[in-house]
Amino acid sequence: MDGTRSPVGASTSETRDTSKRELDDSPLLTREAKEGLSCEGNRGGCSLAEMEETLSDMELKYAAYVRHDNYGTLGRGKLPFFQKARLLAGMLLFMPTRITLISMILVSYYIVCRICTMFRAPDHDTIEEMEGESSMIQSEVTGEKIYEEEENDSDTLLGSQENYAHLTGFRRSVIVWLGKFLSRTVLFVFGFYWIKVIRRDREQDEKLLKEGMILVKTNLKPSAIISNHVSYIDVLYHMSASFPSFVAKRSVARLPLVGLISKCLGCVYVQREYKPSDFKGVAGIIKKRMQAAVEDRITPLMMLFPEGTTTNGFYLLPFKTGAFLAGTPVRPVILKYSYRGFSPAWDTISGVRHVALLLCQFVNFLEVIWLPLYIPSDEERSNPKLYASNVRAIMALEGGLLQSEIGLKEKRIYHSFLNEYMALKAA
Repeated sequence: MDGTRSPVGASTSETRDTSKRELDDSPLLTREAKEGLSCEGNRGGCSLAEMEETLSDMELKYAAYVRHDNYGTLGRGKLPFFQKARLLAGMLLFMPTRITLISMILVSYYIVCRICTMFRAPDHDTIEEMEGESSMIQSEVTGEKIYEEEENDSDTLLGSQENYAHLTGFRRSVIVWLGKFLSRTVLFVFGFYWIKVIRRDREQDEKLLKEGMILVKTNLKPSAIISNHVSYIDVLYHMSASFPSFVAKRSVARLPLVGLISKCLGCVYVQREYKPSDFKGVAGIIKKRMQAAVEDRITPLMMLFPEGTTTNGFYLLPFKTGAFLAGTPVRPVILKYSYRGFSPAWDTISGVRHVALLLCQFVNFLEVIWLPLYIPSDEERSNPKLYASNVRAIMALEGGLLQSEIGLKEKRIYHSFLNEYMALKAA
């Protein structure tokens, strides 16, 4: 593939108060870094030189989130004249056309989904109950902290888990086939004209056949696709390749157009703001979905990003165990982006700016590596943490990725510091 790859990860900036509360809990920050994060422009008493020195130190600690493309920190770096000219040309020539085409594709697919689901009631996942008082729990699926509240509308919660993944026959075939085709079309519009796909799972089978080894036929099939998370583009690729079910925010189900499409995918919705005290979480639903996918060919695969957040594409964060609780076989997939000017990876940059700059870039590159089916051992089935760690190690080795031990909290701290640094620099 052409181009030079770069780091990118995306995160929502937190308030200064939130960052300060988390500082003492982060062993990765030095005293100088903590002082830098507490600066509030010139009022904090930190000079630009001191902030830049702190930034250099933080970039070493938070290397998985550091951006290195031509657009620099937060996508707001100074561009050379030639790059500015290319960006202006992209804004005038590519962006309007691409936005129009993507909008037309989205509306068209929504109409098809609306027709296919007409007169059909959605299915609902069973919500398991648990005893105990309201408390704060840690989601092992997304890595987000989710707060439970005792009083809430359970009907709203159940409604948010409805889906149309149970449809069969001609209707389901149309939804899946057209969804794959249009997802690939959207990728083409975004500038991913060709995607390099390496099937090491098939290569392994062919190698065994050439060596004259007998392949043992089994009925085992993957229950989920496990992928590293680099950009929202990841979702489009997996939709085009296998049309699996994803884990999404509950608010996605309410969005115009996208809400119905996500229900046709069979998405599992995470309620991040609050949960009733009798709600066990999405882990139970995902576990059931994964077990059903192994036993039933009709049930769609789950598509899970166990890192819980995006990176710059060079690193692999610790895996949450939610994807491995079922103890079923999984299919690891590695996504690797490269670029010449702007990195498709979504790191410390706002979503609107990232989409705009990506649309302005004429061509983008993606390489996908499909690894052989990973069948857990008895020990791994009884120990999800071991299972997650072993799958992560194989993905890092096969994809040439570095393993980093930081997580979403460190990403938010880093992003908060960048916002203060850029504000001081602008002043």
